[in-house]
Amino acid sequence: MTTCLYNARVLTMDNDRTIDRGGVVFDSDISQVFEGDPHVEHQRADTMVDARGRVVMPAFVDAHTHACWGGHRLDEFDMKLKGATYLELLEAGGGIMSTVRDTRAASEDELVESLGHRLNAMLREGTTTVEIKSGYGLTTDDELKMLRAIRRAGLLWQGEVVPTACIGHALDPDQTGFVQRTIHETLDAVHDEFPGIAIDAYTEQGAWTFDDTVRLFERAMDLGHPVRVHTDQFNELGMTRWAVDHGARSVDHLEATSPDELDRVAKSDTLAVMLPCSGFQVDGRYADGRAFLDACPEGNNLVIATNYNPGSAPTSSMPFAIALSTRHLRITAHEAIRACTTNAARLLGLTDRGTITKGVRADLVMLRHTDERMLGYEFGGNPVDHVWCAGEQVT
Repeated sequence: MTTCLYNARVLTMDNDRTIDRGGVVFDSDISQVFEGDPHVEHQRADTMVDARGRVVMPAFVDAHTHACWGGHRLDEFDMKLKGATYLELLEAGGGIMSTVRDTRAASEDELVESLGHRLNAMLREGTTTVEIKSGYGLTTDDELKMLRAIRRAGLLWQGEVVPTACIGHALDPDQTGFVQRTIHETLDAVHDEFPGIAIDAYTEQGAWTFDDTVRLFERAMDLGHPVRVHTDQFNELGMTRWAVDHGARSVDHLEATSPDELDRVAKSDTLAVMLPCSGFQVDGRYADGRAFLDACPEGNNLVIATNYNPGSAPTSSMPFAIALSTRHLRITAHEAIRACTTNAARLLGLTDRGTITKGVRADLVMLRHTDERMLGYEFGGNPVDHVWCAGEQVT
């Protein structure tokens, strides 16, 4: 079925080209982007949609989430409101380990069902491609259970899910030799069932040390896996520099990264993933997006994502992440949109989305706004009127 959207403000994200009173013709892929009124041949489309001047733009790509989990963290949030810090909760066996216990207790089917509800919420807010990490299992069997659930939920969803094996997410104090077992037994099992999947770890005080993360990543890379790393959320431990020097796909968080190290990332091929929803939820600290972009020699190597998870970022809303980015990362709405469309797709190795150009997958959103800067200005509510996923209207 062919659809023609017309009378739209088309934000192509292709060389920053924006078309007023333009349109897009597509089925599963985009066949044409045009200016002015629809030509005669466009009127043969099965569906004609008058955008009435509203913004049509690429759908969001959320490139860092932990959206698969069991249980909830409401009691822990009450403790936070009484003054407990994130690291204090982690050291007391809360935080990630609280969710680990609930996720282990959940069946694979239960994880598929709960993740499906979250994915549908993300779709309604304009996200059609989602990266989802494991990391709440921390045993070989439970990490595999999570990855299978993520894969199954993705196959049932109208969008696309990209799994990541975050097997270095936390330290399990109840497992003897946990780090060694993860580096060998769990990594080997993940490699056998999910060859080539990205391997991730959380390097922080109370979590994975610098040395242990390096051991995990070196072995993962030897097995042919790309690596991503949570780094410098609270403390700068040297992992950012190592990741850049060894060709990591991304360094994520960066709230505590020094200006010199941020500059090093900006001048590398490693993408910086900033997660403003965590700063909003946890401690009011944000990575310096403005300094990072100003240091990039050319282009824009910034990605923003929700970090959707039950503890430090309980939100599925990419529009909210954009609104936070304009206020606290000090970037423009256009820069934020690029960071969660074109750049996020590049991080995930997906060259067929993130722009509106001929031949790419027709993952599109129509805002209720006629100016895309409203995504950065307004917060609260859902600014998305309609979503198309691979050419099919889903909302």
